[in-house]
Amino acid sequence: MKTFAELDAKICSCTEALTSKIDGSNGKRAILLCGGTGCISSDSLVIKEKFEALVEKHNMGDKVSVNIVGCFGFCSQGPFVKIFPEDTLYRLVKIEDVEEIFQTDILGGGIVDRLLYVEPLTNEKVAKQDDINFYKKQKRIALHGCGVINPEDINEAIGEGAFAGLKRALSMDPKEVIDEVLAAGLRGRGGAGFPTGRKWSFAYANEADQKYVVCNGDEGDPGAFMDRSILEGNPFAVLEGMMIAGYAIGASEGYFYVRAEYPIAVNRLRLAIKQMEELGLLGDNILGTGFSFRAFIRLGAGAFVCGEETALLNSIEGKRGMPRPRPPFPAVKGLWQKPTIVNNVETLACVPFILREGAAKFAECGTEKSKGTKVFALGGKVNNVGLVEIPMGTTLRELIYDIGGGIPNGKEFKAIQTGGPSGGCLTAANLDEPIDFDNLVAKGSMMGSGGAIVMDEDNCMVDVAKFYMEFICDESCGKCSPCRIGTKRMLEILTRITEGNGTMKDLEELEELGNAVKANSLCALGQTAANPIISTLTHFKDEYLAHIVDKKCPAKVCKKLIQYTIIQDQCFGCGMCARACPTGAIEQTDYKAPGKKLNSYQIDPAKCVKCGACLATCKFKAIVQK
Repeated sequence: MKTFAELDAKICSCTEALTSKIDGSNGKRAILLCGGTGCISSDSLVIKEKFEALVEKHNMGDKVSVNIVGCFGFCSQGPFVKIFPEDTLYRLVKIEDVEEIFQTDILGGGIVDRLLYVEPLTNEKVAKQDDINFYKKQKRIALHGCGVINPEDINEAIGEGAFAGLKRALSMDPKEVIDEVLAAGLRGRGGAGFPTGRKWSFAYANEADQKYVVCNGDEGDPGAFMDRSILEGNPFAVLEGMMIAGYAIGASEGYFYVRAEYPIAVNRLRLAIKQMEELGLLGDNILGTGFSFRAFIRLGAGAFVCGEETALLNSIEGKRGMPRPRPPFPAVKGLWQKPTIVNNVETLACVPFILREGAAKFAECGTEKSKGTKVFALGGKVNNVGLVEIPMGTTLRELIYDIGGGIPNGKEFKAIQTGGPSGGCLTAANLDEPIDFDNLVAKGSMMGSGGAIVMDEDNCMVDVAKFYMEFICDESCGKCSPCRIGTKRMLEILTRITEGNGTMKDLEELEELGNAVKANSLCALGQTAANPIISTLTHFKDEYLAHIVDKKCPAKVCKKLIQYTIIQDQCFGCGMCARACPTGAIEQTDYKAPGKKLNSYQIDPAKCVKCGACLATCKFKAIVQK
């Protein structure tokens, strides 16, 4: 394609083809299977092959198509199979279910009732995706096209709206494109929430013979998979966003920095680049406008610190991934000392929507200072685990209970950790708080890149703080001593507390160290390292005191503070616990409980290593934790 007219014609034909696939006007029924990492690991590609074999066996190639699409988001219910045009969604599909779905639905026109989703609170079976509570309050902007298009087919991406935003941008002055992004109120989705248009304007204002756009796909937060799913589900949208950014600031090259642990995302990104080059949408003189742009991929080795933009730039240049002092900022001196903008995957995925639909359309969603939507990886102690995209301003209660389906097994909600290792815990008192950049910070947490881990009454908050500090210590690059040494000292204190050796002075030292590390660290990894400690101390100081004063873990998580005891009157004397014990800490006594035929057993605390094997083995619930 060399002109806008050719692109318009391509958009018309691709839109018609995609629409006819969904509504069945092409005379075919479409079987869609989730091609995200989670579902592929649960055999969705094998399920696809089995459907294809059945289509061939029944000579129905002219009546049925089988397609892979991106992530449906509802990860705890995958693998998914969706049937168009009826829009029937089957979940938790196994290889042995394929024959039944084909016979009952494709050939018979019925529904396999047992594979429909069941709402956890009402036990209602739901056949259509949009009728499931998990999806009702979501709005897809960054996830546009995911779960609908084949991410390996540029024609389907065009049919879903790809490159319409690029076309409009190329018809505008670069400064007008920046103004459009500013008017939309888009803020960086990587964590800091800096206005994207302002970042672009800084790079635009700097004259240079070469400028760069860098896409940060180095997603390292525990439990986070937002960027991976976007790249796997619609890599064309992120490429389009990168090109629009390049045109706006005057850059001719872009680099994707994606962790090597994301092979599916990387392969689909490579395929997308190749297909765009073949169509003339990447390369020289794009659509006859004189704008040239090329995209490259660099793989990260999994260092969390390389999510920090200057460490990331060092890694692309082949240097050790360590942060640079700022200023100068990358917009002035970035990649190879040239003006560079670094945006994360989700930010760039929002840009095509803004140019395609207009700034006002994007800004009508969200709050006054946080416009648009935010993608969260919702996990932990919640019924509906998965990827969700919600309008800014949605409350935590809506996220956890309406979309997330509440806490499993009737347990009580305790906290939600947002922002990953850089964030903090929010409690039941915050459930009705709207989710946006500024409000989360004001409540002691942060948006971060979008991790949201829900915790219930069985979680120990001291152990949670220790978990995140272990992660930070492992991932610190060691360049600056406040982070390198300070985080290690904080971890040592937390370890002492969880082992029952803590003192009241430790709490003072934790706070003092946290403030010192925050104030003196070079990059955001160290500057936010103490957030989980500070927030858990603020909201759950009673748990810290229980560990220090009472030498007990209220949640019974910290092993060295747990005691296993056999209730002898409930012990049947079977001896299974003794056989399971790896240290020989369980011995038979001379006591025989009333009504029991065999003598009971007891645990020697001096030999017990708190492994829990006895508790897991006992069928009579005679062993308890104290």
